[in-house]
Amino acid sequence: MAAILNKYGIVFIFIAMCILMSILSPAFLNINNIINVVRQIAFIGIVGMGMTMIIITTGIDLSPGSVIALVSVVAATFAHPGGSIIVPIILGMLIGAGTGFINGAISAKGKIPPFIATLGMMTAARGLSLLYTDGRPIGNLSDSFMFLGKGDIAGIPFPIFIFLLAGIVSHILLNQTRFGKYTYAIGGNEQAARICGIPVDRYKILIYTYAGLLTGIAGLMLTARISAGQPSLGVGYELDAIAAAVIGGTSLNGGIGTIPGTMIGALIIGVLNNGLDLMNVSSYWQQILKGAIIVAAVLLDSRKNKKA
Repeated sequence: MAAILNKYGIVFIFIAMCILMSILSPAFLNINNIINVVRQIAFIGIVGMGMTMIIITTGIDLSPGSVIALVSVVAATFAHPGGSIIVPIILGMLIGAGTGFINGAISAKGKIPPFIATLGMMTAARGLSLLYTDGRPIGNLSDSFMFLGKGDIAGIPFPIFIFLLAGIVSHILLNQTRFGKYTYAIGGNEQAARICGIPVDRYKILIYTYAGLLTGIAGLMLTARISAGQPSLGVGYELDAIAAAVIGGTSLNGGIGTIPGTMIGALIIGVLNNGLDLMNVSSYWQQILKGAIIVAAVLLDSRKNKKA
């Protein structure tokens, strides 16, 4: 029983939370509300998948929110009616991957702590997005581009499909490839990984680059969702992504974490926010509760590590 709770405890917590919210607010189980919850957390969940890989290596990334804003304004510039949808999509993904590459290179090759390296990117990317637009939003986006955030297939919002696809790809990368094995090895013991011949610096750069790519995808969908390129977009997304990963069981000490866990962690955040909204609970209390859940998750992780 202890082993089952240790492995699937987060799933039981998610189910219990859904049951509780459905009792407190019958509107919670409405199919449209459930779809809306998953659509809202899809963006955080996608960023959280990349964050999970970074945290597994004992790193951290504070830049996703600002990178989302930079992706948003640049992609919106090339997403006007009459233009090709391919151009803004490729640009957004390149910007995301490029900023991730820079973060990884500065951290791995420059031997600068990830906290500082990504803090610098967070500040620079936000400044670039404001400079690029002079602080103003960019509108008049094409319908084909807005489909990325507003469209649906058979009644299911398109962002949910991307969320699931990103989850499948990321899960396979972590569990079925050399990339994933090296990610866990680096997080478990970086020095031992180097001694075993693993090119640690190269894989750290790859991990941050992949995380940046996911952030770029989330930025494209968010831009399409709000129908404008906003230099203020994405504020706080890095914290929600970290929260989703930590709540989902990713250890801040490195070496432990799963993509399904992060996806459930994002869903827990979404269910909590939605349920409290339905009950007309103040947004201030929502922030307090979310902070308490994050601290509790870290304390549980700390206790498990001590027992191990």
